[in-house]
Amino acid sequence: MIKENIRIALRSIRSNMLRSTITMVIIVFGIISLIGTLTAIDAIKYSINSNFTFLGANTFSIRNRESNIRIGRRGRSPRHFRHITYDEAMRFKQEFNFPSSVSISTMASFNARLFYRNKKTNPNIQVSGSDENYLLASGYELENGRNFSVSDIFYGGNVAIIGQEIKNTLFEGGENPIDQFIRIGSGRYRVIGVLKKKGASMMGGGDKLVVIPIQNARVYFPNSNPNFTINVVSDNTGIMELAVGEASGIFRQIRKVPLSETSSFEIIKADNLANILIGNLQKVTIGATVIGIITLLGASIALMNIMLVSVTERTREIGIRKALGATRQSIMFQFLTEAIAISFIGGAVGIIFGILIWNIISFFFNIGFYMPLFWTFTGVS
Repeated sequence: MIKENIRIALRSIRSNMLRSTITMVIIVFGIISLIGTLTAIDAIKYSINSNFTFLGANTFSIRNRESNIRIGRRGRSPRHFRHITYDEAMRFKQEFNFPSSVSISTMASFNARLFYRNKKTNPNIQVSGSDENYLLASGYELENGRNFSVSDIFYGGNVAIIGQEIKNTLFEGGENPIDQFIRIGSGRYRVIGVLKKKGASMMGGGDKLVVIPIQNARVYFPNSNPNFTINVVSDNTGIMELAVGEASGIFRQIRKVPLSETSSFEIIKADNLANILIGNLQKVTIGATVIGIITLLGASIALMNIMLVSVTERTREIGIRKALGATRQSIMFQFLTEAIAISFIGGAVGIIFGILIWNIISFFFNIGFYMPLFWTFTGVS
């Protein structure tokens, strides 16, 4: 009987193609809204994890603490914490004897424009001044060329490591950028390295990044109140907490923070920052889920109405089946099978289009392909 009901249901769908197609389209849009939106959110979560976990579980940063804000008359007076200076960062690098690699960096410019012959980039390039450990601490890898040498850092040489987007913009046609000279503002720099493609990054410039020696950045990108960041890569993941505690104690001494006061800096681990950002997406996920369920509920109501019309139109068929001995239950099961078949076909098409459409959008935002198995099975259900 089940096989017969499925065969009759498929035949009925084919004989009423317009009505069945309209019903399926309603379900398809309902599924796309649920699967597509949640796929995009899961892809964003995956991107956040990728952008932060590439640093590894053994990486942490020491940054200036944000200022406190006073709320109400009885609130405490706002506290402003001064920036981390170059001398403090260098002293930490010298005194931190834990088995690890320490990198010091500062953002020289957020909106620089680079020139090479008659070509130029958009004024949205980030220029970072750093040392020889920057690539290790920030998760970048070299595609071509070399890293900064000790003399490059010590003398603040006019050398630069550029990102992929800068290479593609300034050096078209496969021209090798190594040992070519580019202009960053008014300065002339020799390209010594090209970073591997990274895409849009939550950590900074991504492929729109150029790195120069930190001494060079201090001289040619002067700032009245520069702020420096310290990145630490521990050699042993198992003693990560010990490394964080040691770093906190040493830097409190360097900053001369009394034991009774809150630290004037903060230590951020890569996985903690990723969890904070993902936590902020939970409310968006809940909202998107509710919207998707409401859309699916509307599709279900539309399906019920169309099936009700189908039952009304086929009273003669129902009467013939009853005359031939069909029970009320078997007739109800036949229409239920037809509704399930329409829902399944519409759901399958909706899942395919939902994943396809939103992954295309994710591709344009450099998030990458993502296959949400959980939401796929939820959509089928």
